[in-house]
Amino acid sequence: MIRRMFRRCGHASAPGDVTPEDQAVVDQSRAMLAALRDPEPWTPGHCQDVAVRVGPFIERAHTRPGDDHGPDIIAVALQHPSGSYAPYADRYRKLGWLRCETATILGVWQPTYAMLTHAAAGLDLPDDVGMEPAHYATYIEARKPDGKGYTLLRLGPYTQARHASHDADRLTAALEGRETTVVPGFRVNARPAPFDVSDHELFTDPYEADALTLLAAAVEGATTV
Repeated sequence: MIRRMFRRCGHASAPGDVTPEDQAVVDQSRAMLAALRDPEPWTPGHCQDVAVRVGPFIERAHTRPGDDHGPDIIAVALQHPSGSYAPYADRYRKLGWLRCETATILGVWQPTYAMLTHAAAGLDLPDDVGMEPAHYATYIEARKPDGKGYTLLRLGPYTQARHASHDADRLTAALEGRETTVVPGFRVNARPAPFDVSDHELFTDPYEADALTLLAAAVEGATTV
């Protein structure tokens, strides 16, 4: 997975000589091996990027609370080692939030792990990274022109991200032309987003009632308060 190409310019180096370029590669490899032997432990609940095993590679991942009520699953979003907006190979890949078994987390992400990623090998992330999509939600929010406001309705968890997007699209269509009048003084909009299990008591199950019916009830409650 780690490849080196040596080039010699000018006079040949004497046997045993190590160029600064070669020494930098050696130092980087030693640092990476040390980090693998003694990774910095990751503690759930801390907002730190983690190193996650994806097949024979190690990837950088953002974390958030998982969509299960136990400690064995969290949600992660795989990231390019150089940052959220760096491209993989010839294309830009974002897989969204994924259900990640904590057993696959090596530890806190270290820059020295970058040479073990798909990106370092010039590869895109595979279509199958061994993780299922995380649960999602739809948020219906009421905002004033200055951005202040509140969440009118939370729907979730959805077992498929496409279900959340579908309901968000239906709600957006139902609000078309009424965004600024349905709740006086506010603009109402719907958006899909990751499900936050820490606030699960605030969500309404979207599979037990139609989203449009739930929206109508939420709007009626908001306008009569």
